[in-house]
Amino acid sequence: MLLDFFGAFTHFFEITYDSNFVYPYEGDVHEFVNALRHNEKPAIDPINEYKYKFVINNPQKCIDTAYNTFRVVYVVKSAIENFERRLTIRNSWGFENRFFDVPARTIFMLGVHPHDDELQARVKIEAAKYKDVIQADFIDSYYNNTIKTMMSFKWLVKHCPNSKFYMFVDDDIYVSVKNVLRFVRNPANYPDYLKEPKKFEDVRLFAGFVFVSSPHRHKSSKWYVPLSEYPYHLWPPYISAGAYILSKEAFLDMYYTSFYTKHFRLDDIFLGLVAKKAHIEPFHCEEFHFRKKDYTKFNYKYVVTSHGYGNPNELLNVWNEQKGLGNA
Repeated sequence: MLLDFFGAFTHFFEITYDSNFVYPYEGDVHEFVNALRHNEKPAIDPINEYKYKFVINNPQKCIDTAYNTFRVVYVVKSAIENFERRLTIRNSWGFENRFFDVPARTIFMLGVHPHDDELQARVKIEAAKYKDVIQADFIDSYYNNTIKTMMSFKWLVKHCPNSKFYMFVDDDIYVSVKNVLRFVRNPANYPDYLKEPKKFEDVRLFAGFVFVSSPHRHKSSKWYVPLSEYPYHLWPPYISAGAYILSKEAFLDMYYTSFYTKHFRLDDIFLGLVAKKAHIEPFHCEEFHFRKKDYTKFNYKYVVTSHGYGNPNELLNVWNEQKGLGNA
């Protein structure tokens, strides 16, 4: 029983992950994705749609008479109760006018806590004041992060399709907006710019810290996955969900490919599955730190993101210091 609990035997029954990998929908989805992108009816109906309702919408957020196109839209996946984190982000890296000549938007995506009227009342006040909160009626929990992510995609496709890049970030992440902009200018050579930059907004870029790893088979793990849910011995390459960047082309292809990708409760794995089906290869960059990078005044020069900044005061202090050094 103990060996079974820790998954000792499960590995013997796994299927080898190779070129024969399939995941429902089991077939080429390119034709269906192309139809959906052109508002046409696909030959096969979608198998997976997220039909939650937006209870706080702010549809005017990406309407700007001064700009037709944004450079980056930042989507912060925030837990509903993290008011102080959101305020700190607005006052630091999420400040939309950080660079006056680079049009950007920052939005916060939330779920709900049912039956907590006081918490919801606070969120409504926050949303009315800052007009940057989007909330859908799914339960805000760890295993619903895939829903949070895909409802963000859904909102962006409808209300904010006019951006060259979309960056998804958890609310405990340090972000250098300066380095984000440097990165998207030429990801392949970041931070070295000896070569001529390419127009990466025209290609399908899905970038962050890439993992190739195996499913957790021991039942004590919060990431436990049974064979019935996923039978292969490896995951497709996937990006840490704490912070990643999508070009518009990759964003649209992955959104519509998700319609033909069976739901998976771990958001980084789900997006890895979607990317695999869309034939998008995740792009790795070491400067997206999925763990907290030890901080000194001078070692964050090229950091794009770093996890581990759940303390709003620490985030603000680090960001202000790096901004003063010209690194944020």
